[in-house]
Amino acid sequence: MDNTPQQGAPAYSVIVPVFNRPDEVDELLGSLCRQQGTRFEVVVVEDGSQVSCEAVCRRYADRLDLHYFPKENGGPGPARNYGAGRAAGRYLIILDSDVVLPDGYFAAIDAELTARPCEAFGGPDRAHDSFTPVQKAINYAMTSFFTTGGIRGGKQGGASLDRFFPRSFNMGVRRDVYESLGGFAAMRFGEDVDFSYRIVEGGHSCRLFPEAWVWHKRRADLRKFFRQVHNSGIARINLSKRHPGTLKAVHVLPALFTVGVAACLLSILTGVAACLLSGPACPWTGLAIGGLTPLILFSAVILTDSASRSKSLKVGLLSVAAAFVQLTGYGSGFLRAWWRRCVRGKGEFEAFKANFYK
Repeated sequence: MDNTPQQGAPAYSVIVPVFNRPDEVDELLGSLCRQQGTRFEVVVVEDGSQVSCEAVCRRYADRLDLHYFPKENGGPGPARNYGAGRAAGRYLIILDSDVVLPDGYFAAIDAELTARPCEAFGGPDRAHDSFTPVQKAINYAMTSFFTTGGIRGGKQGGASLDRFFPRSFNMGVRRDVYESLGGFAAMRFGEDVDFSYRIVEGGHSCRLFPEAWVWHKRRADLRKFFRQVHNSGIARINLSKRHPGTLKAVHVLPALFTVGVAACLLSILTGVAACLLSGPACPWTGLAIGGLTPLILFSAVILTDSASRSKSLKVGLLSVAAAFVQLTGYGSGFLRAWWRRCVRGKGEFEAFKANFYK
């Protein structure tokens, strides 16, 4: 395959870092083949994978302006920078390998840039009908007002507790702006938010393109999802150190939720244990009920909202589990990083080198 971009700059360069996910790349490239009108190139960067997607890329070489580059593993930020350095488009479109584009994706971007040009932008994500119930539940947990404050749900203002910042699963930036900022930092987690902060801090125009959305498959099970959001909670403290003043109430709420859940569980266990020891006429029943009630009420809100949106009771029930995983995973990571970095005073690398820098 010819890895050298062709002459004549396309409007967009799609940068896709990938690590051991050839099947996902196959789906993404297939959706890129269905885009109409706008000229774009695709730059796939294989970030030290053990399971290569080169054969997948070769199958699309005659249908896309596609360039495949293998490199040693360095993490998502350096992989995107590697691809950007070999891209020719005026705008760089940063996508994760686990997204699929609707047919009108580039048409939506063209319309937004024509109506109101800007230097950087991002779009929301949705769950496809073909996604598993767990994937739909995870998508709900990541976009609902009741879990993330709506900051990832595709609204600019409105039902959201914080302003919109593009994320690397669906982000666009003018190439000269990307280069002037030095691209992504070598952070293992939170590098996309760091980059978005630097875009805004640099005085560049940045906004949400509501119709330039993608289907985002996210993690396939709740265990992997917990690990992802736990690392995101850690990254939030690191980001607050790099960008003072960016820590908002919505970022602290999962930590308070986590402490609250722990307090509720302690109350339930204490009440049940006391009743087992004291017999039928237990004076500690209220303690157990008091701990159980907030958990039931929160679960009922999530179940009702998610089941109504998805029209599936199963997805609603799984969304309850996903919501608790999302909030306690993020909250525990946040508290862990707060203790190590803010209380014990450890540096970003020193505090989490075992997690992020293997």
